[in-house]
Amino acid sequence: MTEQKNQFFIDYLTSMGVSQSLAEYLNLFGLFILTVLLAFLLDLLIWKVLRIITVRIARKSKTNFDNFLVTNRVPRYFAHIIPLLLVWEALPFIFLNFSYLGSIGSKLTLVIGVILTLQIISSLLRSVNDYLKTLERFKDKPINSYIQVFMIFAWIAGILTVFAIVTGTSIWKFFTALGAASAVILLIFKDSILGLVASIQVSINDMLRIGDWITFDKYGADGNVTEINLATVKVQNFDKTITTIPTYALISDSFKNWRGMEQSAGRRIKRSLIIKQNSIKFLNSEEVESLKRVQIIQRYITDRNDKINSYNTENNRDKSLVINGRNLTNIGVFRKYVETYLENHSAINKKMTLMVRQLSPTPQGIPIEIYAFSSDKRWENYEYIIADIFDHLLAAVPYFDLEVYELPSTFSIQKEK
Repeated sequence: MTEQKNQFFIDYLTSMGVSQSLAEYLNLFGLFILTVLLAFLLDLLIWKVLRIITVRIARKSKTNFDNFLVTNRVPRYFAHIIPLLLVWEALPFIFLNFSYLGSIGSKLTLVIGVILTLQIISSLLRSVNDYLKTLERFKDKPINSYIQVFMIFAWIAGILTVFAIVTGTSIWKFFTALGAASAVILLIFKDSILGLVASIQVSINDMLRIGDWITFDKYGADGNVTEINLATVKVQNFDKTITTIPTYALISDSFKNWRGMEQSAGRRIKRSLIIKQNSIKFLNSEEVESLKRVQIIQRYITDRNDKINSYNTENNRDKSLVINGRNLTNIGVFRKYVETYLENHSAINKKMTLMVRQLSPTPQGIPIEIYAFSSDKRWENYEYIIADIFDHLLAAVPYFDLEVYELPSTFSIQKEK
């Protein structure tokens, strides 16, 4: 029936005085233009209908998923399917007398179909990715990495299918050839394979999530993770610059993730005052009485001094020389003062580790280190808390006849002369 209809147009043209070969080409050209025009109009009509339907559904629907489908042009790609099928069905009729051109047209249509399929899959996956990012439990998951892995395999399958269509050979022969060329393929896709392995390990071991604050000294990264892809991880630094880190570097190198601190009840304070060694001394009775005026350690000094005096009396210690027996030292009382001060500080979390310790002597002096946790973990407030604490302690040091070490300046040297 198709052959008879096609021959009718050719016979009509030849009856008009057109040669047989020219009539066949004119028939081919006319049918081709007509089919393309019909396909275009059908595509436009279907798209208009789909757009009206999808927009109305998206407005009425309670979920955002259909909105993302429209945004990522999923209905637009679906609108191409029926016109493409129309072209496919019309090919035998158009190229009835041109088998070679018909073969090329069939292959081209199939290739377009493969590309359209990949576009639909990609747009659907992008929509799924955008939707999952709106859900609280998926916000920090590297969904992009999994989608990229799937799309790599989809594109490989699509390219192999296109090669099989164009060459007219079986797709299994390409898989056989891939086995022989595996070394070359591994070399070409080395970064993608390493990124795939890294993405899987990062996800399984929960090493990194979107939104985590990380510091990666090797790459100069210090900020929040904004994106995790198959090949790269993007970090927005606190100075608003963007650092791109290879995904594989997350498992091959060392980086610091601050998530544990952010999820804990406090942020660590670990900082020292360096006390000059020649300012450290035993306290005599007058100095002890003077320090009793410091209210927060008054009870401690009284109790401690009484115990020391009792011990020295019971053991008959000769206190004409102060080194004999037990004694209070100004640095020991100062450590107790710092500890009590922190215990009464409103910004310090008392349920976490809190201690004031003396570290090993250094050429500069004796470090008195504060090890505590602030209740407020926000950076600005955290820095303010530390400054507030050390402002007070630096001002309090002279009350214990201690000195903080600092390198001598030109002014201080001239003053000593």
